[in-house]
Amino acid sequence: MLRCAPRIILLESAHMTFVCRAVPRVTAAAVIVTGLLCALDTRDPAPPFKAKTLDGEKFDNTSLKGRVVLLQFWATWCRYCRGDQSAVDAVNRDYAGQGLLVLAVNVGESKKKVKQYLADSPRDCKIVLTEDPNLAAMFAAKAFPLYVLIDRQGNIVGTQRGAGGEDMLRRLLRKAGLTEPQG
Repeated sequence: MLRCAPRIILLESAHMTFVCRAVPRVTAAAVIVTGLLCALDTRDPAPPFKAKTLDGEKFDNTSLKGRVVLLQFWATWCRYCRGDQSAVDAVNRDYAGQGLLVLAVNVGESKKKVKQYLADSPRDCKIVLTEDPNLAAMFAAKAFPLYVLIDRQGNIVGTQRGAGGEDMLRRLLRKAGLTEPQG
């Protein structure tokens, strides 16, 4: 199925969901190729990474085994990230009981800037700074938001480039075996 919204293209199949920014007068073939480049369910192991939250918590691949991890790469200046913020926080709350850990990885901004942003727009998930720029590079975080879903075995089971809202995030989480919370 192909759905268009202003500057966004959503391609869905039984196995993958793609969201990309559309370019005016894009051909169907270009949309398909762009979609394939935007999100792939690789089932490959996540690259070895380390993350440290603003609160000092440290995570790496080993400490995250057995948990479903949603990485959201974002920036304070990104209006699409801001638009998805409540959706990310909602799935964080709704799926935490099923072992979901959401790490919102701010890319390339100072601790001071991020803390100022969070004072005005608090988050319910754990915030990570990319003090080590390799974290963003490992996942090719060049456009925001970027979502990477890692299953309990440490494999990448889904990615999403671009904002998609809460429904998209819930579909993505199903790829890791999480079920819609009851009540």
